[in-house]
Amino acid sequence: MTIDDILEQAKMLSSQERDELVERLIALRDAARAQPEKPKTGAEIVAMLEVMDEPIEFVDSHIEDPVDWVKAQRRKRQEKLKSYRNSDE
Repeated sequence: MTIDDILEQAKMLSSQERDELVERLIALRDAARAQPEKPKTGAEIVAMLEVMDEPIEFVDSHIEDPVDWVKAQRRKRQEKLKSYRNSDE
């Protein structure tokens, strides 16, 4: 069932039923947000990566030191943002 299918069914509800549906959907969303997601373990992350159809392409995989890797990503991000700022001038 798609969102469009559900929307078509919702159109057939009375105004009062639609109001109740909206309230219940909002409550469902809020309940999901209120429950913090349990962090995944390393094994769970590896399992997720293994079942992916396409291979993962790591960015700057030649940088082995994690601190240097983060610094490189920040530097690249700043350069990218500079190019956006300079294009406005």
